[in-house]
Amino acid sequence: MFYKYLVFLFAFFIATNVSAQKEVKPVNIILDSDMGPDYDDVGAITILHALADKGEAKILATMASTKYDGVAGVLDAFNTYFKRPGIPVGVPKGYALTLRDGQHWTDTVLAKYPHKIKTNDDARDAVKLYRKILAAQPDHSVTIVTIGFLTNLSNLLNTKPDGYSKLSGSELVKKKVKLLVCMAGKYPSGYEFNVMQDAKASQNVYTHWDTPIILSGFEIGEKIKVGLPLIHNSAIKNDPVKDVFRISIPLAKEDSVGRMSWDETAVLVAIKGYSKWYTLHKGRIIVADDGKNTWDDNGAGQAYLVEKVDYHVVQGLINQLIQHVPGGTSNSFGR
Repeated sequence: MFYKYLVFLFAFFIATNVSAQKEVKPVNIILDSDMGPDYDDVGAITILHALADKGEAKILATMASTKYDGVAGVLDAFNTYFKRPGIPVGVPKGYALTLRDGQHWTDTVLAKYPHKIKTNDDARDAVKLYRKILAAQPDHSVTIVTIGFLTNLSNLLNTKPDGYSKLSGSELVKKKVKLLVCMAGKYPSGYEFNVMQDAKASQNVYTHWDTPIILSGFEIGEKIKVGLPLIHNSAIKNDPVKDVFRISIPLAKEDSVGRMSWDETAVLVAIKGYSKWYTLHKGRIIVADDGKNTWDDNGAGQAYLVEKVDYHVVQGLINQLIQHVPGGTSNSFGR
C-alpha cells in the first residue's frame, strides 16, 4: 500500500512539473509599433521586456510601422536599456506615415540613453526582416502584436517568394504565424486611430490575413489609466520609461490621473492570453475606405475583447509591469 502511495506521489509530481513547464513556455513574439505619437507604446514595450525577463516571452524583433527620423533609434534604446541590444529592429523602407510624439519624449530618449542604431538607415527593412524571421521559425509558432499601423503587415502579405522563403507573403503568414493581436478598432463600430491612419493597409490585412486575430479595441484601453505609481517611485532612476511618463503626463489635463493604456492591453493579451480578464466576441472586422470599422457577427476567424473583470484589475497589473527594471537573460538574435 505504501509503495502504491509513493508511486502515486511520484506520478503526481511528474505531471505537475510537466504541466508547469508547459505553462511557462515562452511566446515567440514580434512587436510592431508606431512608437509614438502616443506614449502607451512605451508602456507596451516595457511589458514586453518585463514578461521576457519572467520567461514568458522570446522577443524575435521590434518593428516600427512609422518612419519618422529616429524611430529605429528609439526602439533600439529601449531594447538596449532592457539588456537586449541584439534584438533586430525593422523600419518601413517604402511608404509609411511619419507621425511622431507631440511631447518630444523621443528626443530625451535618444539624447540620454545608449543605442547603436543612429538613423533609420541603420535598421533593417521591416518587410524583409519579417520574411527572414518567419521563414526560420517552426510552423504556427509566432505571435505578432501590432500597436500601431498595419503598413508592414499589409506589405508582408503582398510579398513574393525570395531568398528567405519560396512562399508568398500570405502563404508564409499562414504557415508560420499562430496568432495576430492588434490594438485596433472601436467596437462594435467607430473610428479608431490605428485603423484609420493607413486604412488601405487595414483593409488588406483584415480581409486577407489567414490566421486567428484578436483585437483590443479603443474602449478597452480608454478606461485604464497608468503611470502615476511609476513617476512617483523614487527608487527608479535613470529609466527611459519613467522619463517618458514623467515628461508627458503633465502636458495633458486628461492624463492627470494617468495615461490611457491601449497598447499595453494588446501586449498583455498577446503573451499571457485573454481569459483572465476578457471574453471574446467572435466575428470579423470590416474597414471602410475612410477607416471606419464595423463588425460582422457572421464572420469567422477574428474576435474583439470584451471586459470580464473590473478594469482596475488590469490597471493594477499594468502599473506594476511598467515599473519593471532591467534584468534577466539577454535575447540576442543579431541584426
